[in-house]
Amino acid sequence: MVKHAKEFSPFARRMKAAREKLGISQMELGVRAGIDEFSSSARINQYERGKHSPDFLTAQNMAKVLGVQTAYFYAEDDVLAEVIAAYGEMKVADRKSLLAFVLSLKDKTHT
Repeated sequence: MVKHAKEFSPFARRMKAAREKLGISQMELGVRAGIDEFSSSARINQYERGKHSPDFLTAQNMAKVLGVQTAYFYAEDDVLAEVIAAYGEMKVADRKSLLAFVLSLKDKTHT
């Protein structure tokens, strides 16, 4: 039975989307993330199909290559994943402003 994209794990869907957005091949992602050239394409393919999951260090290396935060791959909620992706693109000062805003919203819900 072939899995449809919605059935793949969030990790698999997000990793493939980030790779395609960057416009690199599975092999290039694998090699740039430190995976052996001869197995990189097959391993990335297995990660993208959700057949296997990388160890955390490999996930960190792939995230760095793809320009996303590692947490983006693991967020259970798609909205949270998008917030994490946006956070990763922000300057440090803007990240601090975002945190202050989120905390102010949290405080409003507890009053």
